[in-house]
Amino acid sequence: MNLFDITNIFFTVLDYPMSYLEFFGTIAGAVAVWLSARGNIWSWPIGIINVTLLFFLFYQVQLYPDMFLQIFFFITNLVGWWRWSHPSTLEENQKKELRVSFMPLRWLLAFVLLGMLGTFGLGSFSQNLHTLFPSLFSLPSAFPYADSFVTVMSIVATYLMVQKKAECWLVWIVVDAVATYMYFVKGIKFVGLEYLAFCFIAAYGFYKWWKEFKQYEAR
Repeated sequence: MNLFDITNIFFTVLDYPMSYLEFFGTIAGAVAVWLSARGNIWSWPIGIINVTLLFFLFYQVQLYPDMFLQIFFFITNLVGWWRWSHPSTLEENQKKELRVSFMPLRWLLAFVLLGMLGTFGLGSFSQNLHTLFPSLFSLPSAFPYADSFVTVMSIVATYLMVQKKAECWLVWIVVDAVATYMYFVKGIKFVGLEYLAFCFIAAYGFYKWWKEFKQYEAR
């Protein structure tokens, strides 16, 4: 049995064939995001399992920017795991882990602007992947610009999450909404449902982190 082959079906529900790859990749992602929303450091190692499985999934459905994004996520899961567990003395919370913080609005706007520029650049590149590297990418990118937006803004959101900036969840809400539409259209509906749920988890995560930040101010 090849776990990494999307045609290897685990079960079928409502006429939708669920592959082992999509099922276990999605479940690992859901657990990791829920733990992140609660500020639990174990979100990072479980996230490593998630991104490894999704790398193979996205390659097989021609979402190439998303595929490359999983490599970035793999690295940042390692970095985030270390960053949350090794804060400086002034950055640590009662658990001796990195504490939640906010950043100036001008910095958030700067990150968003860089994300938009990155989306245009990556979208233009991914639109031509099948002509530039036909031996690797036999089919054109399905949604070059929408997929690139998800990819680039996910990088922005992940960087902010590694630094435990509460604004990361606001970026994630937008990213997850775009990804939900894209995955449903591409027919990977279980992943689409997961990202729809992520929109609500991101809202919860922002509330949870904001509440924790207010507790610091009260002390």
